[in-house]
Amino acid sequence: MEHLTQLRRLGLFDAKVPRYTSYPPATKFSNDVSADVFVDWVRAIPEGARISAYVHVPFCRRLCWFCACRTQGVRSDEPVEAYLKSLKQELAVLKSVLPEGVELARLHWGGGTPTLMGPEMLSDLADSITEVLPLGEGAEFSVEIDPNEIDGTRLDALAAAGMNRASIGVQDFDPDIQQIIGRIQSYDVTRDAVEALRARGIGSLNADILFGLPDQSQARISDTVQMLLSLAPDRVALYGYAHVPWMARRQAMIPTDTLPTPEERLHLFDTARRLFMWDGYAEIGIDHFARPGDGLEVAARTGHLRRNFQGYTDDTCDVLLGIGASSISRFPQGFAQNAAGTAAYQKAVRAGELATGRGHVFKGDDTLRGRLIEMLMCDFRIDSAEILDSYEIEPGALMAIFQDAAEAFPGMVRMDRAGFEILPEGRPLTRMIARAFDAYDMREEGHSSAI
Repeated sequence: MEHLTQLRRLGLFDAKVPRYTSYPPATKFSNDVSADVFVDWVRAIPEGARISAYVHVPFCRRLCWFCACRTQGVRSDEPVEAYLKSLKQELAVLKSVLPEGVELARLHWGGGTPTLMGPEMLSDLADSITEVLPLGEGAEFSVEIDPNEIDGTRLDALAAAGMNRASIGVQDFDPDIQQIIGRIQSYDVTRDAVEALRARGIGSLNADILFGLPDQSQARISDTVQMLLSLAPDRVALYGYAHVPWMARRQAMIPTDTLPTPEERLHLFDTARRLFMWDGYAEIGIDHFARPGDGLEVAARTGHLRRNFQGYTDDTCDVLLGIGASSISRFPQGFAQNAAGTAAYQKAVRAGELATGRGHVFKGDDTLRGRLIEMLMCDFRIDSAEILDSYEIEPGALMAIFQDAAEAFPGMVRMDRAGFEILPEGRPLTRMIARAFDAYDMREEGHSSAI
């Protein structure tokens, strides 16, 4: 009770802050990054470099009401086929500017629902990508899979293309909650998809579930976690449901009086967290869990954990190319985002151009503060020696940054010349503490609850 009182006093249950999957957050992107800037950044990639790529497929057969992703509903394959053609046109432009010998260490397809494409389209997309960006030795190729939208022929096509990790969205197995959020997906359907993946040699499996859903209780989330544990995923992302109907109009279908309070959300998270840890999963950052020996667990244990737009990752590539509408690229020089709307994206690439719409050029102490925030989000601590060795900052200036954050969160952090640390009791405040290291002005609009 005393701990809850402290968290309440520090504003955890009222604050809205960025998720810090980038720094600065995407809400701070501007029109400063054009297609010409993007091309310059691509051309600056060293020859023979290993990079990552994200491909966005913004279509679903049905729209789940809880979802705030950039996606649209489709009833036929026609718009999907047109979009696939646009992806191939974007890849052709990229091929003309990419340095020699660049290959992929990571490839991820997200959405939307990439698996709504038929086997021929899946194979076509995979071939088009690897013609421009071949998969390097030991590359990881992951795909977001909707168990309701997959079958043997599509899985065969993905396996043949080299997919070796799958990510399955679960959200919650309770049928009443599924009705409220517009996502009907039974345990049996999910289990069958998992078994079909493993039968094809896809040995690495991620799963996503949500806490903070309407009518969710500790008993209900316990049941969902235990059902998920029976499927033995290698990694689990336990995300907080972000109710942002002003950004995702479909969320207006969810009655707000069914949503748990912020304090109830914290209890829901802690209930699920304890179950994962009791089953032997390692806690990764603020909302992920992984089996011992999984790449994410190894990265966290050895200090190589990173954070990007897909959450926590063991991907340490300097460059991430975003392909498709709304996708975001990351370079050492900054971020570049394609036009968010599918129509605007397709219009640009059909004209033989790149669809870069906005982004951010790193300036000032952006990279320093970005790394400070990433260290807090990944490791809950900042190593002063690493920062002083890697960035142009005086020890006194770094200590001043630490001091400002420490004064804002008394009893929840610890600092000395060796570094800055979030104490275990302060970890629910991690995103708020990270905000203390953010030099940009921030309005709460557009950001989700801190818990």
